[in-house]
Formats: sequence, structure tokens, C-alpha cells
Amino acid sequence: MSQTPAPRAGLELWAGPECTVARLGDSYVDQLELTGHDRRLDDLALFADLGIAAIRYPVLWESVTRDGWRRPLERFAALREAGVRPIAGLIHHGSGPRHTQLLDPRFPEQLAEFARETAERLPWVDDWTPVNEPLTTARFSALYGHWYPHASDDLAFARALLAQCRAVVLAMQEIRRVNPSARLVQTDDLGRTHSTPRLAYQAAFENERRWLTFDLLSGRLDPASPAYEWLRWIGIERSELDWFREQPCPPDVIGLNHYLPSERFLDERLDRYPEHEHGGNGRDRYADTVAHRVLEKPAEGFAHVLREAWYRYGLPVALTEVHNGCTREEQLRWLAEAWDAATEARAGGIDVRAVTVWALLGAYDWDSLLTRRRRRYEPGPFDVSGGLPRPTAVARMARALGCDEPYDHPALDAPGWWRRPVRFLSGERAEQHPRNARRLLITGATGTLGKAFARVCHLRGLPYVLASRSEMDIADAGSVAAALESLRPWAVVNTAGYVRVDDAERDEIRCRRENTLGPRTLADACALTGTSLVTFSSDLVFDGLKGSPYLEDDPIAPLGVYGRTKAEAEQAVLAALPEALVVRTSAFFGPWDEHNFATLALRTFARGEAVRAPGDVSVSPTYVPDLVNAALDLLIDGESGIWHLANPGDVSWSQFARAAADAREVTGARVEEVALESLSLPAQRPRYSVLGSARFGSMPPLEDALARWAAHLEIAA
Repeated sequence: MSQTPAPRAGLELWAGPECTVARLGDSYVDQLELTGHDRRLDDLALFADLGIAAIRYPVLWESVTRDGWRRPLERFAALREAGVRPIAGLIHHGSGPRHTQLLDPRFPEQLAEFARETAERLPWVDDWTPVNEPLTTARFSALYGHWYPHASDDLAFARALLAQCRAVVLAMQEIRRVNPSARLVQTDDLGRTHSTPRLAYQAAFENERRWLTFDLLSGRLDPASPAYEWLRWIGIERSELDWFREQPCPPDVIGLNHYLPSERFLDERLDRYPEHEHGGNGRDRYADTVAHRVLEKPAEGFAHVLREAWYRYGLPVALTEVHNGCTREEQLRWLAEAWDAATEARAGGIDVRAVTVWALLGAYDWDSLLTRRRRRYEPGPFDVSGGLPRPTAVARMARALGCDEPYDHPALDAPGWWRRPVRFLSGERAEQHPRNARRLLITGATGTLGKAFARVCHLRGLPYVLASRSEMDIADAGSVAAALESLRPWAVVNTAGYVRVDDAERDEIRCRRENTLGPRTLADACALTGTSLVTFSSDLVFDGLKGSPYLEDDPIAPLGVYGRTKAEAEQAVLAALPEALVVRTSAFFGPWDEHNFATLALRTFARGEAVRAPGDVSVSPTYVPDLVNAALDLLIDGESGIWHLANPGDVSWSQFARAAADAREVTGARVEEVALESLSLPAQRPRYSVLGSARFGSMPPLEDALARWAAHLEIAA
């Protein structure tokens, strides 16, 4: 048995890219392909720069069988040169190459053969995770049927679990024949189940079942255990279970992968929950939902699971996946909570080795457990949606933790959503922010965008002040200076401005005051006070002659007064404050604004009238909630310069009207497609002003945005 090294004086920071290779039917979903990491060796230098001590890194059986050894050997050599200790993973939510699968009796021995070959090629690697999350993978593959082999019964679940755990034991035996000092870092999800009193029996069963991976490997699952009795009852032979007691392979480090959805709540009151959460056990029907959404007192989370694992096994523990697929401030809060819990547990005598910042490059389609190919992306410490890894605020926080440096961000002044009243499924509950929480200052209190920022900041737990012109005139230097002195915001979000494109042609002085002088005045004041600034520009800074989506670096050539004032503002703001974030966007629509084109079109349809709209002008409509969330994420990341934020989609105004009708399932909608000239508009407009981006690709596509808009829209009579 290997010797577990003594813990460092301080808590280590580990990391890892999401590397699942899940089989669905006859196809594979490879996260390293989707994030592009399989094509970029340079990513490893970015990871090492975080100051991590170790990295959970894949040598996946499926990938090596398909592509050979060149890439993994090259990358492990690069990690060794960078001084980062690899924890080699062989199966990550996978079922092996095509010739095998979790219910194949030969699976354990076949994986052990691969483990032996891997160890021979990487004899210097000491830390191993032959199979990631055996229990979780067995649930998703053989109990719920999501992944291959798509079984859905208790016996298949048990056989898949036992096969993976047996594979771990055999794999470690083979690895230790090559490297006797090899250590097992075994991971699984130990989320708890809570319930109503009526369903306490089901919660107790699930809370016992969750320990099976570690009980089996540790050789402590004996006939007195309720889980042992259940496994025998569903058809597992005694000899299959006793094999683990005869060949114990206790982890050198118990790796705890804990997520917000890991904490579950069971409730027989089905009418309180959406239908997709309804299920049962053959005895009772009940809803299975995220516990944080319904428990009056938030679940303890990391602190509790660390204590539970330590007192049950007395073995070193680590948090081996810390990731939150949410908005940026919630990702920061989740990582901070994990680090604080681990630090406190160590101080209390628990041998916590590390916290692992996970999904380094983000992940695709985990909102559907990989079962739907919608390419929905959630960033991690790095955002690859723009093509190359871009460090987010999470990377900066991770680097500070890894280098034992202080980290502070105003977003951390409030707790995560799972600890605020907003977590509850129903009802409006007031948010009480800490008294000294730093605030955002949002201008444009009466406008669509200003109101939307206020609404979203409330949901995201970002304290703010929404200022009207009477409270701060953005074009008056004295008014701006007084407001910044009084409110001391950490950032200003400028949504104020002149928005009437046609009126601007005869009201140029006022348009220029609001759209150019105002942002420039804000930039001057923010430069003096060290305050961050985000302000908004428009697709109308372009002339429309390019004929393909405009990128951030394309030359500007506005056609009208409105576009010129926005173009001048961009230049003035970045000259005064190069750190400012300038967002170009286009054609708002949203559920909270009754005056946008899509909503007005629906009203016209409802009256039985036809919508007249140009068919020769192409735009990229932008869903306001998506715009606001993306802009806030970039602001928190500390990004600067010009960014294009619009939902990917290239439609004419007439096509947009039809798409709005289709999204709301309006029958008999009539659209009269006209030429732009026939509308006799005072302001000249580009025929093509679709926005693309070379920097950011996380905005959902227009079709997705329209579906959500239609689902949440309330049209006033």
C-alpha cells in the first residue's frame, strides 16, 4: 500500500478541465473537443500560471483508443516541465471504447490492462483516478438511462457501479506493479437528500446509497450494512460484494465533487413543482428538486460534506470539483465558499488537502446532462466562446488562492443565491444586502436598459443605485462628480442616452449632448476616481457595406447623426478611460418592455392587422436579459475596450416579425414586406448591420432567445 504524504502547511489549489467523454447511443460527446483544448497545447501554460499544485488531467481510454498516445504523452511531459503534479484520469463519465461498456463483464479487466499500459508510459505519475465518480456515472448511465448503455433499473445500476469500482481496484493493482508509490485519488458526488417527513425513508436510503463507492473500495461494506442488504435483495451475489472486503483499496485521498444541484429535496406535494421534476419509487409519487430552492435554512454544503467524509473514513479529503454553472459573481461566491469551508475544516483538525477549481475551460450542454446537443456553453475560469481561452474573474481569484495572495471583488460583498431569499421557487422576498456592500451606479432610470439592469442586479445579488437625470446629469461634470463622491460606486453602468434615431436628424445638439458629451463626462470622472465604467454603443456606427457580420475591429462609418454621436462617444470614452468597457449592441427586444419591435408586432397581429416591415435591412436582434447578463459578466471580469453583444442571428425586420409570431404561436399573422425607402424615414440606415464578435461567443442564438422571450412575455391589453 502506498504511503500518503503529509499535507503541506497550507491548503493546495488543484484544477482540472471538464473532460467527460460520454457515449449517447452510437455517438460520443467529448468536452475537450468542444472546448478546443484537444487542439491547444498552450492551454497548459495558462493553467500552470494559476499557481496550482496539481491538475486532474485525462488520459482517457476512449480517446487513446481512437487517437493514440502522442497527445497525452506530450501533454503530461509539458505538465511535468511546468512543475504541476498530474492526477491521471482514465475514465470520466465514460463507458470505454466501442468494444465494451459498463455492463460488460470484461470491463474491469480491460480497464486494468489500459491502466497498466498507461503507468508504463507514465511511470513518474504518482496520483491516479482510474474512474471518476463511479456512483454518479452508474446513476446516469444505468438507473436514469441518460448515457450508454441507457439502462434504467436497480440491478443494472448496481452492476455498473460494481464494475467501475472493481475496475478501480484492478487498475490500481496494475499501476502499483509499475509504481509502488502510486496513490488513489477517488472522486464521487456525496450530495445529501432532504425530504418531507412522509418521504424520510426514501431520503435515508439515498443518503446511505451515496457512500457506496467509498464503502466498497475501503472494504467496509459488510452484511450488516443496509446498502449491502439492498444490493443482495436486487440480485447481486454475496461473492461479488465480499470480493471488495477481500481486496480493499482504500483511497489515499477521498475526492468530494459537490455541486449546488447535489443537494436534493423530495416532496410528495406534486402541485408545487413543475412536471419534469415529478417521479417516484413505486410506493410514493414525489417531486425531486434542488434543496436550496425550498429549504428554509440553506444546506451547509461544503462544510457538511467535508465533516461527513472525514468522520466516516478518517482519510484525507479534498474538494475535487468546484464549479458553478451560473453568472460570474455566483461562480466567485461558490469558489470562495469552498475555499473558506476547506480552510475552516483544516483549522478544526480535518485533513483537507486541496480545493480544485474545475471546468477550467468551461463546459457544453451540462444543463441537459449532455443529452441535448444545443451547444449551450457555461464558462469556467477561462471562457473559450470567443475561440481562445480568455481569463475570467474566476481565473484571477484562483490565481490569488493558488499563490497565497489576497483577493477581493465587490461581487463577494453579498452571498450566493443559494443563501439569499431569491432562491425560493415562489413568492417575492426582499433582499437585504450587507450594510457596507459596494454598489453599482446605473444611469438611465426611465429607459428600457436601465430598468433591465436594475432588475437583473436584484436577481444576481449585486447592490445598485438606479439614478435618474435629476439625481445625476451625465453631461454635467459637477453633477457626475457629486454623485460619485456621494455614492462611491465600484462601477458605473451607463444606459442613459438619446435613442430616437430619426428625431436625431433634426435634434442633433441634444442627441450629441446625451450620446457623446455624457459618456465622455462619465469617463473623465471615472478616470479620476478609479471607478469602472461600462457604456453602450450601437450597430449604427457601421455603413452596412461589408455584407457579413461586423467584428469589433472593423472600420466604422456611420450614416446618420445618431450613429455619429455613438462613434464619437466610443473614441472619447476610450481616450479618457482605456479601461472602460464599450458594448455595441442592436435592436432590443425583451419581456419587460412594451415598446420594442417584437412586442409591437404582436399587438398589431392581435388587432388583425398586417405588420409592415423592411425586407431589405438585416439586423441582429438582441434579447435584453441576455445582453445585461453578458455585460455584467464582462464588467466583473474587468474587461475593457469594444465588445459586440448580440444574439447570433441574421434576419431582416420582416423576418423578425414572422419569427416573433412563430415564437408566440400566433395564427394568421400577416407580414407585409416592404423596401426601406418606402418608409421615408428621416435617418439613413445601413442595409446590413449584423453584429458578430471576435471576442465573445456566449450569447445564445436568436431562436433560443425568442423562445424564452415568448415564454415570459406579458403583453398589456
